[in-house]
Amino acid sequence: MAQRIVVDPITRIEGHLRIEVEVDDHHVIQKAYSSGTMVRGIEIIMRGRDPRQAWAIAQRSCGVCTTVHAFASIRAVEDALDIRIPKNATLIRNLMIAQQFVHDHVMHFYHLHALDWVDVVNALKADPRETSRLAQKISPWPKSSPAYFASIQNKVKQIAESGQLTLFTNGYWGHPAYKLPPEIDLLAVAHYLEALDAQRDFVKIHTVFGGKNPHPNFLVGGVPYPIDPTSDKALNAERLSIIADAIEKMRTFVHQVYLPDLLAIAPYYKEYATLGEGLGNFLSWGEFPREDMKDPDGFLVPRGAILNRDLNTIYDVDPKDMGQVQEFVAHSWYTYNRGDDVGLHPWEGETVLNYTGPTPPYDYLNVEEKYSWLKAPRWKGHPMEVGPLARVLLLYATGHEQTKALVDKTLKLLDAPVDALFSTLGRTAARAIETAVFVDAMQTFYDDLVANIKAGDYRVANTEKWDPKTWPKEAKGVGTMEAPRGSLGHWIVIRDGKVANYQQVVPTTWNASPRDARGQPGAYERALEGTRLLRPEEPLEILRTVHSFDPCMACAIHMIDAHQHTLGTTTVMPSTIVQVYSRLNMTAEPFLTVGDLRGKA
Repeated sequence: MAQRIVVDPITRIEGHLRIEVEVDDHHVIQKAYSSGTMVRGIEIIMRGRDPRQAWAIAQRSCGVCTTVHAFASIRAVEDALDIRIPKNATLIRNLMIAQQFVHDHVMHFYHLHALDWVDVVNALKADPRETSRLAQKISPWPKSSPAYFASIQNKVKQIAESGQLTLFTNGYWGHPAYKLPPEIDLLAVAHYLEALDAQRDFVKIHTVFGGKNPHPNFLVGGVPYPIDPTSDKALNAERLSIIADAIEKMRTFVHQVYLPDLLAIAPYYKEYATLGEGLGNFLSWGEFPREDMKDPDGFLVPRGAILNRDLNTIYDVDPKDMGQVQEFVAHSWYTYNRGDDVGLHPWEGETVLNYTGPTPPYDYLNVEEKYSWLKAPRWKGHPMEVGPLARVLLLYATGHEQTKALVDKTLKLLDAPVDALFSTLGRTAARAIETAVFVDAMQTFYDDLVANIKAGDYRVANTEKWDPKTWPKEAKGVGTMEAPRGSLGHWIVIRDGKVANYQQVVPTTWNASPRDARGQPGAYERALEGTRLLRPEEPLEILRTVHSFDPCMACAIHMIDAHQHTLGTTTVMPSTIVQVYSRLNMTAEPFLTVGDLRGKA
């Protein structure tokens, strides 16, 4: 008899995600359902706005991925109005985007994903001298003495003995699926704490170029920070040295901490090289232009699609093609004027709320009907996975030298074939691999920027088309980019100088989508199938695979249900209720409730 297991909310992510799975008598997942349980309506808010200011609203889609939404919005407007930006602006944008990647990926690995693999409490059993020996064997990172690891162990002990695990609360400590020796657990916990401090250096690039972080300042047509070597209010030698220092610290942390930790942990979880594959279809819009967005062939990260695991065939993709990108709402809490079984290209997209689900609190979703606030985007009808794995596969398939070297090194360490990339472990490794590629590329972007300035080029913006009187009566544009979590697109329709329609198709919408009109599951849903749960009441295996995608529900579903107070429980059919260690202390927020939406959309 099939059992239904509910994990709500999935913690250590951005936003609110509910996962329901059906397991057989052996606790193997047969079907999975992904439900976004909040909606904000950014696209609705955008209507009637000045397109030049749209980025300021768009970047509020998320408190984490602010930069990428701002740039996608700006690129959409620049595409619609045919604005070309100066080379300096391209290089500065590349630096800011790459910093977002490195910052986001390091924080994800240590603070959102590592605790799925690292047993914090088990670190108390470690021998600090053995941890030190191991650390010095795998990396030249200076913080590696026995005394240092003993001090970290003492901190964890004090936290554990206090009875409150504070920042380590979200974990199933003692679960039999944890396999690391205590010494590696202690090493990872130490670096977890160090990564918290490292953020102070990582964000400096945004604070120099954008004035602040999060939500830096941006500009349609370029960047808002002037270049003037003689001014203390512009980008000068002193501020360039701050950028250079931040890049060096980021490169050191990635190569001496992040990558070695990944390679130390991965061999203990080789079974995840065959679990969590998902769809086998991958999409990338491409990123890091050499000159501007109109030349995808010059991107560092290729633009393209892979179907059915075939790395020998890369399909061309075009975000403007009305037949390539479409969103479906057959199982989403929206409705289309043309009928809920049709797919709409984002330029024709509609955001009409239509909540038809149960009134919270409820036991289970009605997965035969609508069950999520996420739409279901498809490329030529195919559900696609986006994100680090998609990008690394495209880089690997197109012969990118550094990517191939890092991938081959990882596969050799795991004694695994290329097929191991199509997995939970492959997805996690791909994130670290592309972090190394991007952080090294930052040095190239920086060197090119300095060379351009030395050559006397100080231009950072093109404002020739800032006057709406010069705009056509109607214009359409798309701003695509690769965000840390995957392919991001903002589609805009400008009419009479104002935003007439605005649609965001974000990475987590691709990955966490519900089923479409043809019943095809999304990437999360497919990836969980076939996974066996050792303890259904503590579904650590679900967290491992879902976290490998790094969900960002705030971006994806754009009113939080204020009545659902029983957050943080796992329900196992037919009648057992068990408490999850990854519980949250949450209070109801004064937003419009799901109940208020019923019949009013």
